Amino acid sequence: MNRLMRRIAGLALPIALAVAGEASAHAFLERATPRVGGTVQSTPERVSLRFSEPLEPAFSWVKVLDADGKQVDRGDKQVNRSEPMVIQVSVPRLAAGRYRVAWRAVSVDTHVTEGDFTFEVKP
Repeated sequence: MNRLMRRIAGLALPIALAVAGEASAHAFLERATPRVGGTVQSTPERVSLRFSEPLEPAFSWVKVLDADGKQVDRGDKQVNRSEPMVIQVSVPRLAAGRYRVAWRAVSVDTHVTEGDFTFEVKP
């Protein structure tokens, strides 16, 4: 029995390290401008999201949607070349109201995360 326990313990550590490595390889949202759930007094020039890992530009996106679910950003999303953990999209002048930011982040090692949040424009 003692020998079996040593074998199990010998396998458990590499498995635990592999799982921990997988968890840290995803691009998680660290911060956003405008802030998640925040309120701004005027339309920002762009919506910017910063992630924990560099992003794959071809497969990552961000959209700004109005209360009816209509996309209101300019459709010019881009991953920042000098900071590949940042994706942004410009927005036109927005009317007062709540907006939803939907995003999909594909890290350079191909792991996918998705999410959304809201912010409010109050002039």
